[in-house]
Amino acid sequence: MLKEVERTLKAAADATRLRILRMLEDGDLCVCQVVEVLGLSQSTVSRHLLVLKDAGLIEDEKRGKWVFYRLAPREAGIFPGALADLLSGALRREPRVAEDLRKIRLPRVTKLVACCPAPRDAGGEK
Repeated sequence: MLKEVERTLKAAADATRLRILRMLEDGDLCVCQVVEVLGLSQSTVSRHLLVLKDAGLIEDEKRGKWVFYRLAPREAGIFPGALADLLSGALRREPRVAEDLRKIRLPRVTKLVACCPAPRDAGGEK
């Protein structure tokens, strides 16, 4: 159990991964959207997403050729809900995070989802 806690805390102990976690609070994102907002390469973003996924903080869903990410359910893992609450509160006043949230709503970023399949609804339909 101690190793799991350590892995989760290490995953959250990175500025880029914290920014990604905060962006995912607003809903599912495709890798291409995260790349656009952060201005990093697809391989770098994918590596950060893998660390977060391995720590149980996020989960993914493959839709065709694309992968969408979301925060893990609050009851999953050791403490993703409590950690998400803590980080969300702490990051609210961070200017860089506020800029990320502004960018994620830009038309060029929201239109990137046009390259990706439509999200599934709760019933599993496309």
